[in-house]
Order: sequence, then structure tokens, then C-alpha cells
Amino acid sequence: MTGSEVSPSFRLAYVPGVTPAKWVRVWNERLPDVPLTLVPVAPADADGVLRDGSADAGLVRLPVDRTVLSAIPLYTETTVVVVPKDHLVTAADEVGVADLADEIVLHPLDDTLAWEALPGRPAIERPATTADAIELVAAGIGVLVVPQSLARLHHRRDLTYRPLTDAPQSSVVLSWPEDATTDLVEEFIGIIRGRTVNSTRGRRAQTTQAQEPARSKQASGKTSARKASPGKPSSGRAGSGKASAGKGARRATGGSQGGKRGKPRRRS
Repeated sequence: MTGSEVSPSFRLAYVPGVTPAKWVRVWNERLPDVPLTLVPVAPADADGVLRDGSADAGLVRLPVDRTVLSAIPLYTETTVVVVPKDHLVTAADEVGVADLADEIVLHPLDDTLAWEALPGRPAIERPATTADAIELVAAGIGVLVVPQSLARLHHRRDLTYRPLTDAPQSSVVLSWPEDATTDLVEEFIGIIRGRTVNSTRGRRAQTTQAQEPARSKQASGKTSARKASPGKPSSGRAGSGKASAGKGARRATGGSQGGKRGKPRRRS
């Protein structure tokens, strides 16, 4: 390797609540020679990190700037309301937005939900982050509506959550700069989409070459079997000989019978 060559690597950004572990594990199994670096990023900074090349791709939440970024939808999360464990909301399996009408609903600055109209009553000021809002919920100051993964991320023993119906939801996508769709990005797209190693771009040829010796062996075995198989008719030829002998015997017998029919009568 010369001094100008750079070892390949892949940088994957991800926002809070998203867990890339299963995809990273597959990457490490398939491309052990290409290190994957995880880049934690705040939701508001995700677009910028992808556009300025600080990451090759990212697991981020919609919306993204589709004029410069490509995006593949992955999943949509359930929206939940986080409340103290002794809150009245916990009496139901799920609640609606209307059930929060009398509640102070905290709306942090890093909120990922696209509300047309905020539910409940607004707090005096907005918390800076979701983590700050969680602390306020624990202090009994209000409730918080977030994607379920964020409720799990900020889990506390004194808090719980319930699914919130008729609320906006957060969708997670794989995103990358449209003009930077590299081979490594394609590799990760294949992993995300569940392609097998045989169908992953750039590895089909290697797989085919690896399979050729096995195919040649199988073909050779079949050829040998075909060559050996004509031996069976040999028993048929033996049978044919027996049949011929049988015919000959019948012909001989027939001749003897013919002699009897032709024997002259004794004269009296």
C-alpha cells in the first residue's frame, strides 16, 4: 500500500432511539476488512452530517432533504405518552390525544413529531432536549409524547408509558447523499434489505468462483455414473442369449415332432 492509498471504512450516523446493532453485526461478518464506525448525531444535525460528508449514510428520522439525500423507509414507530407510574393514564391500555386535554404536555426543542396542533396545555417554556423533558415528567411537571424507542431509551423506574392513538408518528429511514452512492453504501443497503451474501453487489463473482469446483465435481460424478450405467444392458444380452437358446430348443423339439408325423406306417 502506498502512502496515498486510504484503507476503506464506512461511517454510519444514527439518531437517538435507533439501534443499528443487528445491521452492524451482519456488516462485520461480511466485510471484516472494512471497519464500520458509528456516529451518534442529534436529529436536527442529521441532514448536515450527511451533506458535509461526516458520515457515509445515516439511520435518521423523517423528514430529510430529498433534494440532495436519498432515503429508504425502514419502519414507523408507535407514539407513546410518558407519565409517572401513578398517573391516571396508566389505568388504560392506550389513550387518545383528547385524553391529554387537561395535561401540561412538554414539547422539547428536539421533538421529532410533526404536530399540526400540540395536544394539552403548553408548558411555560420548552425543554432543550428530550432527556430534560423526561426529568420534568419525573418531577410531576407534565407529560411527554415521544416515539416508543425514545421512551425506552430514557427509561426510569418511576415512569411508564402508554400508546397514544391519533397522534403523529415518527418514521426511520436509511439516508445518504444521492451523488455519493458508493459501493459500500450499496453493501449496507443490501444488508438493510436482507439480501443474502450471494446476492450482495460485488460478491456474486467471488461466490460463483468458489462454487465452481463443487459444480465440476458434481458434473464429473454424473458423467462417471452415465458411463457405468451401460453395464446393465449386459445382463439383458445374457438374457437374450438364453432366449435364443430357448428358441433353438423349441425348434429342435418341433423337428422331432415333425419326424413322428412323417414316420411310415408299418405294413401288415
